[in-house]
Amino acid sequence: MDIDANSGFNNEVDSKESAFYLDAAKYWEQVPPTVDGMLGGLSSISDIDLKGSQRFLNSIYQLVECPGKERALDGGAGIGRVTQGFLMKNFSVVDLVEQDKHFLEEAKKSLKPTNHRGQFFNIGLQKFTPEVAVYDIIWVQWVLGHLTDDDLVSFLKRCKLGLKPRGLIVLKENLTSSGEVEMDNTDSSVTRPHALVVDLIKKAGLRIIKEQKQQRFPSDLYEVRMFAIQPV
Repeated sequence: MDIDANSGFNNEVDSKESAFYLDAAKYWEQVPPTVDGMLGGLSSISDIDLKGSQRFLNSIYQLVECPGKERALDGGAGIGRVTQGFLMKNFSVVDLVEQDKHFLEEAKKSLKPTNHRGQFFNIGLQKFTPEVAVYDIIWVQWVLGHLTDDDLVSFLKRCKLGLKPRGLIVLKENLTSSGEVEMDNTDSSVTRPHALVVDLIKKAGLRIIKEQKQQRFPSDLYEVRMFAIQPV
């Protein structure tokens, strides 16, 4: 959803944008706080997903100017599937940001018996501002489709300020093969084509230093790609 706030139709834009976010919030309120709920009934791909993310992260740490491994942020964390299944194995501290309160409560519950260290932020990414210069990695997965283009760019700009020197943002998202933005009215989200994602990254003042396709997902799903990005 590309909303131009300078179009001269601000009331209409504000109304559409509010509905976009409210409809998504209402959808997720009805979703059970389980791995199956987080993955739309596709819990069977969770392990493949986490292993693919680990391989991508490993490749990032082979770079000369690689990030540290002290603190990460899980953006759109849900019930903490990515935090517990992947990020905690790589970082000493993992913070979670998630707008749905019952998902975040489930994350706290499931992480309590573990050695998890980190904070929990109950807020949507469109409103979230990270602390300045604290994160080695900001991992944002399967959630940017719930942001308008303008809010996505603004969010990435704020994330830039949250990075330590040599820190990186990693985006992992579905991509359309049609070259068009495809709207899902069920959960009020969009899936963007590769070219648009790249364009929005550039608009945020970031550059892609590594990109990789997620392998071994069912062929009837959207292509999923990971982008490691850093400030220009």
